[in-house]
Amino acid sequence: MLKLLLASVLLSASLLAGEISVAVAANLSDAVESLKTEFAKTNPNTKVNTILGASGKFTTQIKSGAPFDIFLSADMKFPESLYEDGIAVTKPVVYASGALAMVSTKGLDLSKGIAVIVDPKVEKVAIANPKTAPYGTASMEAFKNANILDKVEPKLVQGDSIGQALQFSLTAADVGFVNASAFYSDKMKEYKKGVQWVDVDPKLYKPIAQGIVLLKQAEKNAEAKAFYDFVLSAKAKAIFKNYGYVVNE
Repeated sequence: MLKLLLASVLLSASLLAGEISVAVAANLSDAVESLKTEFAKTNPNTKVNTILGASGKFTTQIKSGAPFDIFLSADMKFPESLYEDGIAVTKPVVYASGALAMVSTKGLDLSKGIAVIVDPKVEKVAIANPKTAPYGTASMEAFKNANILDKVEPKLVQGDSIGQALQFSLTAADVGFVNASAFYSDKMKEYKKGVQWVDVDPKLYKPIAQGIVLLKQAEKNAEAKAFYDFVLSAKAKAIFKNYGYVVNE
């Protein structure tokens, strides 16, 4: 009898267990791990598989049939496109807004602001690809609004995603433009605000509103819906704030 009862419990647990696949904008690489840890406290039987990348590339892949359940984009444009095409079953909602940061490990005086990159000593400026990565788009917008685009464009080194742009910024480039949230993780605490990185003047670019959608293949997936709801919850908002994002209370 005990064996039968144990077998029944194990079978029930296996039926409740499941996996969901989430396409995640690269700027969320650290925050999403904290989200998954918190979500697991109340949903221990759901495995959340996250894939990081550029939002534009994810949109192309999803339109081509990539089997994702949820999409956390770095902007609203791409999820809105999926919703208009009927591939997303929920209207895009802003889960957080990101900020643009300027970073340099070459001893530049970042207190001069964005104008520092026109200095002839600055030969390489790293950004994410503006065609596929919203933080790259924001970087180009900031250069244009600061009236330095023509001087900076020849210096640009583009990463496929914001994650790659960050890597370039900390290694090969003289200065880089990345997501400010990157510097709120434990592994990046060696980079001090006001020394190695500063916020880019928010007046130079439009707010980077980041959107989430539930995708068609997950329309009847209760576990995917649970994670979608969690990302929009108060607990998730607290996590986003800890990583430097702005959230609506």
